[in-house]
Amino acid sequence: MSLHSVCTRFHTALELIGARWSGALLHMIFKGTHRYAELKAAIPGVNDTMLARRLRELEAAGLIERRVLDTSPVRVEYHLTEMGEELRPVLDELVVWAHKWIPLPEDEAEAS
Repeated sequence: MSLHSVCTRFHTALELIGARWSGALLHMIFKGTHRYAELKAAIPGVNDTMLARRLRELEAAGLIERRVLDTSPVRVEYHLTEMGEELRPVLDELVVWAHKWIPLPEDEAEAS
């Protein structure tokens, strides 16, 4: 395996999960939030356009699947695929790292 192929795969993976809102979406789906409105309410600052775009991108990449439930009214939920589920320990470790090394912005630190 060449160094180039490792770097290309790593870069692609990092761009996918590091895109704005993608990590937050995956994190919320890991926690059991599956409906569009729930995801939007749980992620401060995300607008409808970006939420829909990121959900489509994560679905196209094979990390989540969109399920249309046969209810009245029709419900749509987003769930992790096997591939997406395998990211859980990676993102859990990122959370641990962030809590250790990334300071809160001043206004949030004062509210804590």
